[in-house]
Amino acid sequence: MTGPLAEVLDGQRQADLQRAARALLKEPLLTAEGPYTDEFRLVRRHAAELREWFERNAGWALRTDTDAARLRKTPGALTDATHPAREAARTALPFTRRRYVLFCLTLAALERGESQVALGRLAEQVVLAAADPELVAAGITFTLERRDERLDLAAVVRLLLRLGVLRRVAGDEEAYVSGSGDVLYDVRRRVLAGMSASLRGPSMVEAEDFEERLVEMTAQTALDSDELRFRAIRWKLTRRLLDDPVLYYDDLTDDELAYLTRQRGFITARINELTGLVAEVRAEGIAMVDPLDDLTDVRMPEQGTHGHITLLLAGHLARAAGPVQPAELADRVRELALEHGGFWSKSAREPGAEPELVEQALTKLVALGLAERTERGVVPRPALARYAVGEPVIKQPGPAGPHHPAAALGMTMKDER
Repeated sequence: MTGPLAEVLDGQRQADLQRAARALLKEPLLTAEGPYTDEFRLVRRHAAELREWFERNAGWALRTDTDAARLRKTPGALTDATHPAREAARTALPFTRRRYVLFCLTLAALERGESQVALGRLAEQVVLAAADPELVAAGITFTLERRDERLDLAAVVRLLLRLGVLRRVAGDEEAYVSGSGDVLYDVRRRVLAGMSASLRGPSMVEAEDFEERLVEMTAQTALDSDELRFRAIRWKLTRRLLDDPVLYYDDLTDDELAYLTRQRGFITARINELTGLVAEVRAEGIAMVDPLDDLTDVRMPEQGTHGHITLLLAGHLARAAGPVQPAELADRVRELALEHGGFWSKSAREPGAEPELVEQALTKLVALGLAERTERGVVPRPALARYAVGEPVIKQPGPAGPHHPAAALGMTMKDER
């Protein structure tokens, strides 16, 4: 088929492919039931092309069946902890070490269990597994007798509900936490089977050091030829451009920088073709900017009190001549409250709230690659310079928060799974 109709059909196919790829980057585990049903169908329709692209360019495997589509992502930076798991929305509290352990124990219990499980019964199995001597020796114990422990297990279950591993049949988690009731779930075993994204099972890893264990779990094959080494570099660079807000040249090895210098146009063009992300190339690095502004898990600027404070501190850091101590930033928040406090929430204006406000702002700035914590203090990174344009202009008061004219730094999704 040729002519205008063929062009329209080809454009629609490309748009659908791009939508499917973006859905996988945003949610690497898509299920046939849930909020991403349409995207799941698109992924299934374009599975062969998506599988080939992700395998060739990022070394990520895509598994699809009638229940789920799972993109097995390996991050470009294995030790980046700036995007933790959360039970629900972006505003939910990040997972603690205990919740991560509970998450793993819960998955193990579900794998050995039946197609339906009650939360109380699941809790009993987790408690038995937590009695492992190695966990006890590591200082991790669970009795689930305390409310905070039951809250942690409820958070784990809510994450599994969001991912589609569990389906609630009856009851609610709050009743379990309060001790007044139980919850019954269906276990979607095909979705559960796709949860692990490691290339090697944890039981097969021999290293003791945490970072070495991560390397073993994600290692591909022995890089004993130039072709394999170049492929590994291409995979790492593509992963970081897809996952990280900014790829800084000074974070790369000499071999990686040399390869990127030669292949930058090819790599960024391939990403643009699949995802619609546009390369913004600067002297210090590259950011893949999202014109649609929806492929992100951390947004900057952002409305509300915390977004306003983060933006103000970003401008302060961008103009700093060197490292800045958190105490200095807390003093700055205290000064800003006098000028802008009328637009902030009441809790943000309370005396003594400054350190927590600074911590929340720094967590976001570090996650976006805009600042770095060092022994000398907080150091601004080059991309933060775009926020050194002066103080934000407040158009109107109210709960919607301030508006800032500066464009947001392009960010792509980094998923924690």
